[in-house]
Amino acid sequence: MIGNLSGEVAVVIGGTSGIGRAIAHGLAEAGADVVPTSRRMAHVDSAAREIEERGRRTLRIDSDVCNRASLERLLKAIVEAFGKVDILVNCAGRIQVAPTMEFSDDDWNAILEINLEGTLRACQVFGRHMIDRRYGRIINIASIGSFRALNQAAAYSASKAGVAALTKSLALEWRPYGVCVNAIMPGVFVTDLNRKLLEGTARGQEFLLRTPMKRFGEVEELAGPAVYLASGLITGEILRVDGGMLASGVNAVPSPPVA
Repeated sequence: MIGNLSGEVAVVIGGTSGIGRAIAHGLAEAGADVVPTSRRMAHVDSAAREIEERGRRTLRIDSDVCNRASLERLLKAIVEAFGKVDILVNCAGRIQVAPTMEFSDDDWNAILEINLEGTLRACQVFGRHMIDRRYGRIINIASIGSFRALNQAAAYSASKAGVAALTKSLALEWRPYGVCVNAIMPGVFVTDLNRKLLEGTARGQEFLLRTPMKRFGEVEELAGPAVYLASGLITGEILRVDGGMLASGVNAVPSPPVA
C-alpha cells in the first residue's frame, strides 16, 4: 500500500538536519523504523530521539559518506539490530558558491567527494545488501543544479548532475534484483546549508521570480514524496518538487489589450 511503511527499516544518511531530518520524520510517521545518521554524534542522538518520540525504533550511530568503513559499520549495526535495511535515503551534501576560476582542486574535489562519490559509496554499500535480499528502495537527492545552471556553483551543479545520472544508471542496472532507485529534485528549500545564499539576497529573489508558486519550499513538504518513492514500484525517476520552477517560462501576467 502506498504510504504504509510498517515493518520497513530505513536509514537516512545526512538525516540529522534539514531535508534529511524532515524525510526521516516522514518515514517514521508512515510506519518505518528509521536510523538518521551523520558525522556528529550529538546531532545523531537528537534526531534519534525524535524518531523514538514518533513510536519507532532507531539506532544511535554516526557515519561519514567519505569513509566506506563507517558506512559498512552502519549497515552491519542496523542488520544486527533489525535484520535488514529496506530503504536508503542519501541526503548528505555540501555547497560552495564562488567563481569557478577561483576554485581550488581541493574545494572542487571536496564537493564531488560528498555529493556524488558519497552517494555512490552509500549506494554500493547498502545496494549490495538489497541486491542479496532482492528488495530495496534507494532515494537520492538531486537539485535544480542537476538540470539548470546556477551561477558560480559549477562544482555543486556538476556533482548533482552526476547524482541524477547515477540514479538512472543504477535503476537500470539493479532492476533485475528488485531494487528501485529514484531521486527527489527539491526546488528552493531554505536550510542551514543555503540560508545565507537565499534569505534577503538578489539570488533568493531571482529564484522566487522564476518559481510560479512564489515561495520557498518547507522541508516537511519533501516527506510525502520520499514516502511515495519508498513504497511504490517506481524506478529511474527524478521527482521534481520545485513549485513549478523547471516548468516555468514567462511568469508575468499579460496586460489587457488597449481598446
